[in-house]
Amino acid sequence: MDYIIGQNRPNATGTTQGSGMLQEDGLPVSGSAAPAVMDGTEANFMELVIDASRSVPVLVDFWADWCGPCKQLTPVIEKVVNAAGGRVRLVKIDIEANRSLVAQLSQLGLPLQSIPMVAAFWKGQILDLFQGALPESQVKKFIEGVLKAAGGATLPAADLLVEARAALDGEQPEQAAQLYSAVLEMEPENPAAWGGLIRAMLALDDEEAAEAALNDVPAAIASHADIEGARAALELKKEGRRVAGEAQALRARIEADPKDFEARVGLANALNAAGQKQEAADELLAILRADRDWNDGAAKQLLFKFFESWGHDDPATLLARRRLSSLLFS
Repeated sequence: MDYIIGQNRPNATGTTQGSGMLQEDGLPVSGSAAPAVMDGTEANFMELVIDASRSVPVLVDFWADWCGPCKQLTPVIEKVVNAAGGRVRLVKIDIEANRSLVAQLSQLGLPLQSIPMVAAFWKGQILDLFQGALPESQVKKFIEGVLKAAGGATLPAADLLVEARAALDGEQPEQAAQLYSAVLEMEPENPAAWGGLIRAMLALDDEEAAEAALNDVPAAIASHADIEGARAALELKKEGRRVAGEAQALRARIEADPKDFEARVGLANALNAAGQKQEAADELLAILRADRDWNDGAAKQLLFKFFESWGHDDPATLLARRRLSSLLFS
């Protein structure tokens, strides 16, 4: 039965079956019109998996009705595949209804003794596999790896996130908000999209919308770094707005008394709200230089909050971190 691993299957006349088979409803099972999720059998495995995988990666989900973890995994993998926009397909194989096929695949080395098991096929061959019921984040990571290995494609949501980040960095927050919202329609628990949407609302000076979005974040991802960073940005925006009109008076207080640390904290918040990140960090580093433990380390705590809000890979964060390390360990 070597046709299982990619050879065209001979039919009764001695010719071979190509990719023109039809499903029961008459639709082609391969090509751009094929659905993203299909049920497979021994009869159509060649068409749905081997032949189809010559143009698009095909995941095969081996399951059984008695398998509890299978019932957890299948809806998750269906969700991710359906959101992939046709860049990957899923074929579900009931191992109890297809014992002969399972026996052939087991002989070829597929570890089907333990299910659920998902194998990724590309160009007629097995590219990768995993066993067990993985969470959605790991299923996405697996599929992203398959797409990369099969030619470097990415999931649509990943493409939109790149565009959204570029729009936000390019001071086009309205477009960024639309793109982040589009990602959330596909992936309602995408923390990068929620964090980006909140930041886009802040860039539009709509704190009310940012707070509403923050309150709508699913509980499962509420503590994710992207959400925490957006929450910090919202809190700092509010505090910065409160002290924005006091900047001149705060500078006068600091000029009169460089150890007026309350004034320096207020000025740091005002500078941060104005987008003057490095200047904001300077005020807090000045406090730490003079008294590291002032107000139970309030300056360092606020500086870390700035880092969280700016993003840990932001140039201002990296520079201020280096200066903080030099100060603390000198």
